Amino acid sequence: METSSDAIEYTVHDYSSYSTHFYPENILVDDPSNSKSRWTTQQSEAVHWILLRLNKLSVLKSITFGKVSSHPCNMKEFKVYVGMTPENMTEVLHSSLKNDPIRETFSIRHHNSTGHCFPTRFVKIEPLTVFSPSYNTSIWHISLTGIINEVSVEEVKEDYDRFRETRVMQHILKHLRQRRLLTPFNSILTQSGVRLEHPLITELYESVVLTGNWDKAETVLHDMSAAGLFDQCLKSSNPRAVWREIHDTDANGDIPSVRGGHAMCIDCQRRYIYLFGGWDGQTSLADFWRYDIKEQRWVVLSANTSLESNGPGPRSCHKMVYDSKTNSIYVFGRLDDQDRPTSRAQTRNPESAGSPGFNRSSGAADETPTLSSRPMPSSEFYRYRCEDNTWEHLDIDVNGPRTIFDHQMVMDSEAQILYVFGGRAAEKDYDYSGLHSFNVRMKKWSLLQYVYLSCRTKFFIQFSLMSRATDSTIPSRFGHSMILEPTTRQLYIFAGERDEKFLSDMYIYDIATNTATEVFSDFTSSGGPQPCFTQRAVIDPTLQEIYIFGGLIHDRATLSESSNWLYRYPSRPGKWQKIQPLKGLHKNPTPSSSSSPQITANPPSRFAHQVVYDLPSKTVYLHGGTMMDSDSAKLREGNDGQTEEAPMKRLSDFWEMSLWRLSSKELIRRSAYLIRQQRFKEMCETQAPVQSLIYLQNQVSEVVNHDDPGETQLFRSLLTHLLMNSSPISTVPSAIETESPRNNYAGDAKPQTDSSLLNISTGNSSDQLGHPGLLQSGLDSAHISSEPLPDLSSQNRTDTKIQTSEDPYERKLHPTKDPMSQECFVQRTKTFEAILEFVDDDAKQPAGSLLELVDVDADLL
Repeated sequence: METSSDAIEYTVHDYSSYSTHFYPENILVDDPSNSKSRWTTQQSEAVHWILLRLNKLSVLKSITFGKVSSHPCNMKEFKVYVGMTPENMTEVLHSSLKNDPIRETFSIRHHNSTGHCFPTRFVKIEPLTVFSPSYNTSIWHISLTGIINEVSVEEVKEDYDRFRETRVMQHILKHLRQRRLLTPFNSILTQSGVRLEHPLITELYESVVLTGNWDKAETVLHDMSAAGLFDQCLKSSNPRAVWREIHDTDANGDIPSVRGGHAMCIDCQRRYIYLFGGWDGQTSLADFWRYDIKEQRWVVLSANTSLESNGPGPRSCHKMVYDSKTNSIYVFGRLDDQDRPTSRAQTRNPESAGSPGFNRSSGAADETPTLSSRPMPSSEFYRYRCEDNTWEHLDIDVNGPRTIFDHQMVMDSEAQILYVFGGRAAEKDYDYSGLHSFNVRMKKWSLLQYVYLSCRTKFFIQFSLMSRATDSTIPSRFGHSMILEPTTRQLYIFAGERDEKFLSDMYIYDIATNTATEVFSDFTSSGGPQPCFTQRAVIDPTLQEIYIFGGLIHDRATLSESSNWLYRYPSRPGKWQKIQPLKGLHKNPTPSSSSSPQITANPPSRFAHQVVYDLPSKTVYLHGGTMMDSDSAKLREGNDGQTEEAPMKRLSDFWEMSLWRLSSKELIRRSAYLIRQQRFKEMCETQAPVQSLIYLQNQVSEVVNHDDPGETQLFRSLLTHLLMNSSPISTVPSAIETESPRNNYAGDAKPQTDSSLLNISTGNSSDQLGHPGLLQSGLDSAHISSEPLPDLSSQNRTDTKIQTSEDPYERKLHPTKDPMSQECFVQRTKTFEAILEFVDDDAKQPAGSLLELVDVDADLL
């Protein structure tokens, strides 16, 4: 299928309203010089929208909004819907625009959750908010791009139609099986050839629901794990952070002193961590350290690099990267004790990244720099050769960045290219910096992206006279994060500060095409962290995960309470999750649990710290930084009525963090707990109470996490089934009531007769099915907690259309056994579908119900 994008032509099909002279058709023309070239809604509380009809059936991949200038009428927040008809449309984008003249392009979701691409004929844009609430909403221009080749689009349509047909049939099959209509279920399954689920899931269904073969059901769980049917659940589960403070020293018992705004890098092959410089609250530092991970020892490489030949001087807010191909370290940038602003816009703010009281405000509007007013300063670019412990002072040509601070730098060792983005100049104009690259082999700098400078409503372009930034320009910033994805050769740039505002956007810069795409305009609204400054980030390209630590939020004075985040990026736009600490270990761990993580205290929230990631061991190392002292984590009012800085405390602590992840053994344990709950409930109706109680104390107890209050509460509540005179599970409809007990559904338990086992409060878990002693495991365990199993909705109640008699297919499976009651069938089905929560989507029946597709009017789907 063709994947290239072309312009998509369209017409305005319908709209909610318009104001005089501001017709909907105006969005077809991109005319920035005409102030009337826009669609403007009427001012009302009604929902506003505009519906576009594509000239040809297409696959919509992006939408671009043209703008003229900042304007109170400009649309801010909006939604985009697509569909084959105006009556049936799907939301594919929810985002917001900036109030500036820079056009913005947004990627449109054109694959469904199963990965199938879908075509569209209609596009609906729904404005939600405007920059000035008292004004009407205006859209100046809309352009669309995507796949328009008729052959390719027809292939997409045919594939999507096949998917829809299959999915409808899967829902029908699910509906029939839930209602015990097994004969028509099997007939349709055979004739249609539709695959409802993985064969192991079918085997699990028959073992749990139809035959009650509990031992076989648990064996199937292990087969499912071996077949990888739990992989999606394991990958999507939220890992838990296991922190350990490192107290190692050098040969003299020393460690790097307290500091913030320092730099670190790691040599993963030799297992070395390098640390250089920083600000200790009084002065900039120039000491250079190395930590040996294998030997667990610090080494002072230089007490003062400024005394070394060609060595860098004291500094903070610089950056340092390691080049694995040449075994070298590159250091760039600086903020030293003399680098202080004198701008008239000074305010009293916390220090920038641990530097000496630096004000982060940009210069006044009339101090806009020009190329002629910028003499090239002395280079602050160094290379350290690890083999011979020597420094080299490197030059920066006219295409390189100025001396900057609070920038970000990454190294592409395979290509031997260094990338530097953002930061602010350490000179009196304190200008922002753009995106640059340094070719190590050619010793040559290149300017990859210009940067526009916003001073209230004016826009200027660095290194370009009167040119205009494009929609692929990444707004420059400082105190941000930048990550190199080595497989796709893309840069992930996010957060930081610009124009005295903390950011929560994310851009992906494609190195090969020199283009940038905005992934999030506000990742906070998408479940990510708050806008933050001087947070740190590292990447695991094998897991396709980015880990974010710490940073300032809000008014430059508050540390995030939940400051550690995980960002998964296999698919756009990616997903955010908080990294919570792992809490609680089993009180009496067994020998098999010796590999369980040992949990210590967690590091306090901070900013201006440094982190590196050891990929082979998948371990994060964190050092130092600045934290708000005591409980003074907010700006406070001084005696003179001025705002004072909150007290700062610089740190010298050193931590390692690994992520405890959910294992397949844990999912097997949880599934076994569900199965044994159901087995026990049925035993209570068919066997002697003592036998049932012994089964509860042995077989059920061994798969319970007794450190989890929810699981423990549910485990103890199971005892009530022994005390009840009757249970819903034993209520057999009179139409099929028999004389024989249903003891064949409970299976044969192997009870022990030790009377000490009758104390229900003293059961201990073992690790036979995986270690259950970790209190919080990263996957919501609601379906095995004190809450009931997921309901199959009202259709499973006695008064609905579930077949109340045994289906002929059941009789074929067990011709000599008594029929199962309707209530037993419902309870077993609940158990089966609760286990399906752990199974990959493509291996199980679809989510949802056919009943959800029926409209209130009963004749609309």
